[in-house]
Amino acid sequence: MFNDFRSRFQQFMRGRYGMDQLGQFLSVVAVILIFVNFFIVSPILWWAVAVLIVLLYYRMFSRNIAKRYQENQRYIGLASGVRGWFSDIRDRITHHKQMHDPQTGYHIYRCPRCHQKIRIPRGKGHIMVKCPKCQFEFHKKS
Repeated sequence: MFNDFRSRFQQFMRGRYGMDQLGQFLSVVAVILIFVNFFIVSPILWWAVAVLIVLLYYRMFSRNIAKRYQENQRYIGLASGVRGWFSDIRDRITHHKQMHDPQTGYHIYRCPRCHQKIRIPRGKGHIMVKCPKCQFEFHKKS
């Protein structure tokens, strides 16, 4: 019986978009809002949860795969930018003390071409920096 249901569901989902990273994010936000609504009872939160769930199912069962893929790619780009911003803050906090020590400190620069972070020791004067990722050379003061 379970295999029959499974095969029917697979047949139904054939040609449909399914779950992706944006769908997972929407479902996590909906669960968080449901949990928050237990403590702060608000009809606005229930409507937000309902809208998120409808949007989630709309995306999952959509047959317009190219459009859903583009939406997911935009979400991935936005999410990686936000994660990178938080990662930069974390790096600044953890390396703050070491960076500002004049004897063992260093500068962190970004490559103008590929934006790779490059760590350069302090006190070396004007130097040419070569990016290890894209091999681009640029001039900086350490």
